[in-house]
Amino acid sequence: MEALNQISATLALTMGLAWASGINLYATLLTLGFLANTGNIVLPPDLQIVADPMVMAAAGVMYFIEFFADKVPGVDTGWDTIHTFIRIPAGAMLAAGAIGHLNPAVEIAAAIMGGSLAAGSHATKAGTRVLINTSPEPFSNWFASVGEDIAVIGGVWACINHPVLFLIALVFFIAMMIWLLPRIWKGIKKVFGLIINLFNRDSPPASMNPPQ
Repeated sequence: MEALNQISATLALTMGLAWASGINLYATLLTLGFLANTGNIVLPPDLQIVADPMVMAAAGVMYFIEFFADKVPGVDTGWDTIHTFIRIPAGAMLAAGAIGHLNPAVEIAAAIMGGSLAAGSHATKAGTRVLINTSPEPFSNWFASVGEDIAVIGGVWACINHPVLFLIALVFFIAMMIWLLPRIWKGIKKVFGLIINLFNRDSPPASMNPPQ
């Protein structure tokens, strides 16, 4: 039973950090560092660096910037686009680090799974934001951003303190993500199609007379 609990705790931490990183990497790092420094978790050796004050300070500065950028329509999509190249590799690294000093093959497998999960949660978050940005009012962006931050902080806490419950919730999230992503993609294509048609309609028609 103890071995099963250890496996579930390690799996929840591995997948939890990857999932959270895909949504808000800096909130994930701050929460993890705070829990480590307050004695609520003993981090694996490869993750202890996130509790370093310098790392937490850097994550805090970036979270402060993201907190405001993530609530401005259009800016949030640009921010998410840039962070495609940051959140996914970071999710893979955190997942591998959460495994600890095990077989290198296990760490590579964790990195692959963690990177894939981070990519999925990032795509869900970024794609949803593109659709939300079609709304003329800004409040939906604010609510979505605050909700994502709460979900990340709560998710990191839950994957540490209630690993089994978190893994059950994660299964439901993955199932919802698989169902939702194709529909988000169709919505994004429709939005960009409308934008392209709008620009084509506003552009002046080409001259019908052939050049002399």
